[in-house]
Amino acid sequence: MLNAGSSSIKFSLFRGAEGEPALDCKGQIEGIGLKPRFSARDAEGRRLAERELAAEDQTDHRAAFEILADWLDAHLQGAPLRGVGHRVVHGGPDFAAPVAVDPALLARLEALVPLAPLHQPHNLAGIRAVQARHPALPQVACFDTAFHRSHPELADRFALPDWLYREGVRRYGFHGLSYESIAAALPEEIAGGRVVVAHLGNGASMCALEAGRSVDSSMAFTALDGIPMGTRPGALDPGVLLYLIGEKGYDYKDLERLLYKESGLLGVSGLSSDLRDLEAGDAPDEARLAIELFVYRIGRELGALAAVLGGLDALVFTAGIGENAKDIRARVCRGAAWLGIALDEEVNAAGGPRISRPDSPASAWVIPTEEEKTIAKHTAAVLSEAGAGAA
Repeated sequence: MLNAGSSSIKFSLFRGAEGEPALDCKGQIEGIGLKPRFSARDAEGRRLAERELAAEDQTDHRAAFEILADWLDAHLQGAPLRGVGHRVVHGGPDFAAPVAVDPALLARLEALVPLAPLHQPHNLAGIRAVQARHPALPQVACFDTAFHRSHPELADRFALPDWLYREGVRRYGFHGLSYESIAAALPEEIAGGRVVVAHLGNGASMCALEAGRSVDSSMAFTALDGIPMGTRPGALDPGVLLYLIGEKGYDYKDLERLLYKESGLLGVSGLSSDLRDLEAGDAPDEARLAIELFVYRIGRELGALAAVLGGLDALVFTAGIGENAKDIRARVCRGAAWLGIALDEEVNAAGGPRISRPDSPASAWVIPTEEEKTIAKHTAAVLSEAGAGAA
């Protein structure tokens, strides 16, 4: 499984063709083009490799993939790869399930780059890098938007002219592979109910699940909407953009840089996009403001999604911040007392999995996301249907 981001390539290697894929190892090359570093660990978390890469040897994603491919060849010791699954952020209105990669698919996904400029180009670069090294190796594209194709049309509509909707200007939703993973892992007592999942990380969104199906989400046409993120603003009055264009002379590139790289926690704090830096004891007042805004907007979105569901049976936290930032979870849960969530402070500090009191009318949980395993399952299924074996 490959997940190519703007400055990193994450990978996971799974073995087994049927049922539950078994994780063999996982790792990443991060800091591409800056201070590249390669690391890999086995399924038990033991270190297999960890080293700094010389900057001159690691300047782009293709070079990064070559370093990763060389390591995987040595690790596999001659055992062949059966296929590669990729996280692809945007599948547009047409893809509601994973599909095998071919030239026609790549062309269609290339057309979606303007809708996900921070992610889509690198997702596609990973596919092309595999093609260049292993032309005959089957590849599968797994879409972050696909899980949300179960939305009712009403949830995906903007109040814009109909011809724009028919051309694909609609609310898509993202982080779908994460939400699909969580939907499959929900405890039986809430699996059939009204659940809001908060995927909180450098990229952050929220999703309303009803009986395990996505019915609405905070992200929309692009991965900019909803709650604030590390460097993205979340929901924004479009009039702000008109003002920046008309009064401040911003052009397309200026807006793209502002919205994708200079806003969110970084923009408000002026310090960092990393919540851990903002929570440091000596952080300035602006850092605390960024955290308070993050929590406030999560609470507002939670209320909106609970309204869509007609009530709330459970709130689930996942991803890097959701799984590890106990203070953020506590603030959100305290603010959601009106929805029936009664936090168990001690259990929350210990990380859960259930962090609400036994008598809480609505429960709260911490459930780790397993996007990589979801991609592995989809890849195995697609390759099996195609008669190519499994990943």
